[in-house]
Amino acid sequence: MKHNIPHGSGAKGPDELRHQFEQTRSRLGHSVAQWKDRADVKGRASTRAADLRDKAGAMTVQLRTSAAAHPGPLLIAGAAGAAALATAGVLRRRHH
Repeated sequence: MKHNIPHGSGAKGPDELRHQFEQTRSRLGHSVAQWKDRADVKGRASTRAADLRDKAGAMTVQLRTSAAAHPGPLLIAGAAGAAALATAGVLRRRHH
């Protein structure tokens, strides 16, 4: 960090001292504000990630409940997928 005031040179009077003090306070205040903003970003990201995990967990429970209540459509879909894979395997063997 580069300082505007060289080391060893004091203020020439109370007004200059106040000015130097305000410059330093402003510079330090800006640094603190940047750190707070960074902490807020991390906190918000952490909160958002926790919310998304909760939502994913709730959707998983809902899907499992729905699948247990209505196994027919899932069995049909699973059978259709298996048939498609078997057909693709047969066609691939015939092609080679």
